[in-house]
Amino acid sequence: MANPYAPLLAAIDVRREEVEVLGASTAYWTYGPADAATTVIAVHGFRGDHHGLEPVVAHLPGVRVISPDLPGFGQSPAFPGRTHDIDSYAEWLRAFALRVDPEGEAIILGHSFGSIITSAAVAAGLPTPRLILINPIGAPALEGPRGILTRLAVFYYWAGARLPERAGDLVLRSPLIVRVTSNAMVKTRDPELRAFIHDQHDQYFSDFADRDVLRQAFGASVSNDVREFAPRIKQPTLLIAAERDDITSIEKVRSLATLFKDATLVEIPKVGHLIHYETPDAAARAIGEFLALPAGAFVG
Repeated sequence: MANPYAPLLAAIDVRREEVEVLGASTAYWTYGPADAATTVIAVHGFRGDHHGLEPVVAHLPGVRVISPDLPGFGQSPAFPGRTHDIDSYAEWLRAFALRVDPEGEAIILGHSFGSIITSAAVAAGLPTPRLILINPIGAPALEGPRGILTRLAVFYYWAGARLPERAGDLVLRSPLIVRVTSNAMVKTRDPELRAFIHDQHDQYFSDFADRDVLRQAFGASVSNDVREFAPRIKQPTLLIAAERDDITSIEKVRSLATLFKDATLVEIPKVGHLIHYETPDAAARAIGEFLALPAGAFVG
């Protein structure tokens, strides 16, 4: 499927690398100039991998972006002997950042589930000058505008974990369920952009290690939110929120912003939980202004 952001992305240097973190290899991709004045470590959301944030990266040509696959997703194997919960992911992120950014100068960015992980890590002492949260999870998912769908998802992951292994795996990787989920999140009416988003979900939404990893990570995503970590975050924080987000309502994000010591809230209209796919230019513009990037460092 045609990628509308491919021309911008093609102009950015990218290289794949690996690093040992907490007993397993973490695959990560580095985009942009090696000598960039600004480095961002970007953490993707639940069931995705680094590809999901590439449209935002494409609009930040002057920024060095380090984008790992979360352990258990994409090309990063699962944690050995650990539960895939927020504590483990936050510890992993602190260790990963220390390996790729030993000076602690990188901006930390998280999308959706990644917003919880990054907030937990920064609250626990991960050094960073600033924090950026895209589609932040600012309240329990069961309280979201589509809480009934979340309850159905809870049953879906519960059933997938309890069926015989082969049957459970087929259910959890079902293309039909992936498409239903994708349709529930997408807001754009542009047929080409919708097709691209669906294709991205078709390709990468089922690239998880096994059903136990998926069940544990899902449990972490619905039983935690950024509110519990926000009061301990002292760094300036940018929240990029969607007016039509079905996971956390815009009213909840506005309330979340008041819990930080220093927060800037940018609201993007006519978009839902897929800011990174549908309005990456607006996200990049908000990031560029928040970081005071020079002209040409971002496309927004």
